[in-house]
Amino acid sequence: MKDLNSQQYVIDNLSATESWRMFRIISEFVDAIDTMGGITKGVSIFGSARVKPGTEVYRQAEDLGKRLVEAGFSVITGGGGGVMESANKGAAEAGGHSVGLNIELPFEQRPNPYANVRLSFRYFFVRKVIFVKYSVAYIVMPGGFGTLDELAEAITLIQTQRIRPFPVVLMGSDYWTGLIDWMRDVQLKHEMISPDDMDLLRIMDNPNDAVRLIKQLVIL
Repeated sequence: MKDLNSQQYVIDNLSATESWRMFRIISEFVDAIDTMGGITKGVSIFGSARVKPGTEVYRQAEDLGKRLVEAGFSVITGGGGGVMESANKGAAEAGGHSVGLNIELPFEQRPNPYANVRLSFRYFFVRKVIFVKYSVAYIVMPGGFGTLDELAEAITLIQTQRIRPFPVVLMGSDYWTGLIDWMRDVQLKHEMISPDDMDLLRIMDNPNDAVRLIKQLVIL
């Protein structure tokens, strides 16, 4: 098990004595809304920064970025490497809006060169709001805890009717079927979710099918 005391963790203190940090938070919202003003019909693509160029997942995300732009959508990613880089690359090379919402992390994330609209965030929750605000659909590629976090955020907001429902597509049946089976066999069985909640997610394997589905469900 990782020794949490052996690493340096940069944690903001939001105590009353440091209320000045709220101005930093507000400024991130203002900058993001100003920058994203021209972005319409955004599709956010999530996935691991650890995915390597030349792999099937990398090629698939690049293809998705290209096809989405050709279908009239903007592409939004977390702005880093791996899946984010490949999706931004496909969108940029197709001549569309290729948005990178980068997060400042001490060890991992670096902006990729393919985002032609760039923002940098210190606060995860501000970044999440911008993802939701400017997205008409989510595509979730294979990824780790961060990817699961964005997925859970979206379906929670839809489930609780805090945002208008939009398509949430899980790309890769080999990767995601186990999660869906667990939701059905454990969460649903124990009545922690409702049967209708299972309809919030769709698993697909073909980028063209995913883009076609989003076009059918989203009014352009």
